[in-house]
Amino acid sequence: MRTYLVVIDDSPEASLALRFAARRAARTGGGVAVLAIIPPQDFVAFGGVQATIEAEAREHAEQLVAAASDAVMQEGNIIAQTMIRSGKPVEVVRDAIGENDEVAALVLATAASGAPGPLVTHFTGQDAGTLPCPVMLVPGGIDIARLDALS
Repeated sequence: MRTYLVVIDDSPEASLALRFAARRAARTGGGVAVLAIIPPQDFVAFGGVQATIEAEAREHAEQLVAAASDAVMQEGNIIAQTMIRSGKPVEVVRDAIGENDEVAALVLATAASGAPGPLVTHFTGQDAGTLPCPVMLVPGGIDIARLDALS
């Protein structure tokens, strides 16, 4: 099944990418995979503190994928595959795509203004063309009605 992979976080652009992917998957008979990434910590705290930080990050990621999964169900009547992974975001995305032959596209969205996020910058810049699937970019400033018409 053609699957659209969406990396989810708290940003407004992630919800745009998710909406586009859910609607596109519904129209093409595909699926949606939602990936939340827990980035590595910049510092290492003492045992109990570090465990608390990691548990809070995991809990937040679980909330993100649950909300995203609900949004995919509402938008496209599709049960989303959900993944929570830890690591450097670019490597995690590359590994997730490499492990799933059904990923037909990585769907990302740009910021409404300013510089694009690190994943958009990486996969459309220095690493453009190296993934085994297309990268679909949703403009961050797109009107919802226009997004719906395109998807």
